[in-house]
Amino acid sequence: MTVTTPPCTTPGEVRDLALRIRLGALDTIATAGLGHVGGDFSVTDILALLYGGVLRVDPADPSWPQRDRFVMSKGHAAASLYTALALRGFFPESELATFAGPDSRLGGHPNRRKTPGIETNTGPLGHGLPVAVGMATGAQLAGAGWQTYVVVGDGEIQEGSNWEALMYAAHRGLSNLTLFVDRNRLQQGAGTEETNALDPLDEKIRAFGWETSVVDGHDIDALWAAIRAPHDHGRPVAIVADTIKGKGVSFMENLAAWHHKVPSAEQVELARAELTGVQA
Repeated sequence: MTVTTPPCTTPGEVRDLALRIRLGALDTIATAGLGHVGGDFSVTDILALLYGGVLRVDPADPSWPQRDRFVMSKGHAAASLYTALALRGFFPESELATFAGPDSRLGGHPNRRKTPGIETNTGPLGHGLPVAVGMATGAQLAGAGWQTYVVVGDGEIQEGSNWEALMYAAHRGLSNLTLFVDRNRLQQGAGTEETNALDPLDEKIRAFGWETSVVDGHDIDALWAAIRAPHDHGRPVAIVADTIKGKGVSFMENLAAWHHKVPSAEQVELARAELTGVQA
């Protein structure tokens, strides 16, 4: 039986899913000894919203023609993406333990030829939004009803290809396209505003012709409302989500060092205790 309806019907259920994704990503990275836990945790609530309450997909048939498309442009946040896919049923949760291992389907960056549920390979930053614009354009030309969603990191917004894509999407009136910006204000080595200032980011995107809003990227109720709000059907939608790198773990939050630092066994236990509210 084909099951395409998102499993979560309330913001509370999405919050529960977000906790499961964080815990799964934490264990996945610790087991592999590599990953990008800071960015995984900043984008988790957006992924929980999409896979829990928005995306019409069929885990039993990942190539179902009428599925919604999702592109994770910041492909280095693969651990949280794989966990979300596993929890939606695309592959067994036990497979997360193979992350980045020999012959694993779950590489350090997503690969559509290997991993069920991945729409396009990502890793080179600045590529995901242009690909998503192409997908949305294809649906528009075909008169198809499926939607395209894409998450980009704020650091990769510095790539010029994104601004070309923003301009073209508005020109095409791609109302079937929704962009989330994971605005954690940190990239690999420093803050975005120190590296190449982006603010006022929402105003810049709006000036390119997008319907744009700013929300707390960890407030599930706000995210839920933003994605379901009535939209101007002649424009693509951008949601700038203010997030925190390493969200949920005090010793990781807002620290660029946790872009690709791997927690020790002791830190994993401390992080788990903070996330669940249960002391080890």
